[in-house]
Amino acid sequence: MAKNAVLQNLVNQTIVGLSKALTLLPYSFLVKLGYILGTLASIIPSDRNRVVQTNLKLCFPELDEASLEQIARKHWQLLGRSLVEKSIVWHGSKKQLHRMVEVESKVDLCDRKARILVNIHFTGIEGCIVLSALAKENGWPITSGFYQKMKNAFFNQKIIEWRNRFGGDAIDRQGNTANLIRKIRNGNLIIIAPDVDLGTKDSSFVPFFGIPTNTITAVSRLAKIAGAEVCLTTTTLKADGSGYITTIHEPLSDFPTDDSIADTARLNQLFENEIRKRPAEYYWVHKRFKNRPNNEINPY
Repeated sequence: MAKNAVLQNLVNQTIVGLSKALTLLPYSFLVKLGYILGTLASIIPSDRNRVVQTNLKLCFPELDEASLEQIARKHWQLLGRSLVEKSIVWHGSKKQLHRMVEVESKVDLCDRKARILVNIHFTGIEGCIVLSALAKENGWPITSGFYQKMKNAFFNQKIIEWRNRFGGDAIDRQGNTANLIRKIRNGNLIIIAPDVDLGTKDSSFVPFFGIPTNTITAVSRLAKIAGAEVCLTTTTLKADGSGYITTIHEPLSDFPTDDSIADTARLNQLFENEIRKRPAEYYWVHKRFKNRPNNEINPY
């Protein structure tokens, strides 16, 4: 056991060291390296490759095999890119982050309104850390975001530290709800990415690409309790692929309502609309449809 612990620690420290070293390389080189890694991943048979193929077939039944394969290949390239870009997200300077990710907000982030930013799982999702990096100089409030605990305790703690390094506040999604509501009411920018299957607790099956999909209803319920407006937030590739734009859209009208399930279905439709504009950028490696209603067969 002691030998295993020493070996695991060595592996962990090596990964951290390599990640930090990547920040010293030109950004254009990182992008090319990521595309190479993603291309390799796309041609190696794996469980996640099968997940991507299954998700694309379910969500785009109108497309032929060649079109689906093209989206899958581009998706893996973008995943590879996002993997090496995490070196900048976790270790890069504010200047490096801002060069990689621009912020475009349709709301005044200095007004301290109770506000929830609903983030979509595009491959550039981690770029939202730029909100924390630029907060102080722009007079923006603290950015708080949910995180899911990792099995690797070392990296679970490290990623929390890295996410908080500019004054942000990573929140355990299973943590203190009262504290979270207080943060929202105090004007913190709360980021929630609800488009993942986190189990059936506090969730409902609502349409996503025409498929009943297990989705947490937390956004509607939190917004109602905290009196918060809700803004769709996306971090997507620039048209020339040179970096990303984090866009905070205008607040949703008539949201939340008294019907959290209808609100959640509305969010899923908004997500679908954005994904259809750039299908390769969505996080298709996630088993989005693993929980099924009425004892339906798990498609994976």
